[in-house]
Amino acid sequence: MSNTNVVVNKHGNNRVGPVMRAGELAMAVAEAAREDNPGRVIRIDDKRAYLRIDTDDEMILRRETIETALGRPFKMNDLEVDLSSFAGRIETLPDQVRFYFVTHL
Repeated sequence: MSNTNVVVNKHGNNRVGPVMRAGELAMAVAEAAREDNPGRVIRIDDKRAYLRIDTDDEMILRRETIETALGRPFKMNDLEVDLSSFAGRIETLPDQVRFYFVTHL
């Protein structure tokens, strides 16, 4: 019998979402990701200094949901302060941010 090695291409995935500097906003974004994307598996990789928050294909984060998680008013452009990086493409609107892929891998 021969062993078959399976190689996983980490770059060949459709994961999208923000990489946030650790803190209050990152935790609120993680909570919003879960609430605003029902039926999707939201992965949160806590690296202590930052949180990588992702899902497959598309993620929406709504201002109202982040405000509720923070317990205070929030402007979507304030997300950029703690947004270290992101996966996928990004579409920013006054009341939501959308991370997405145009082409599936």
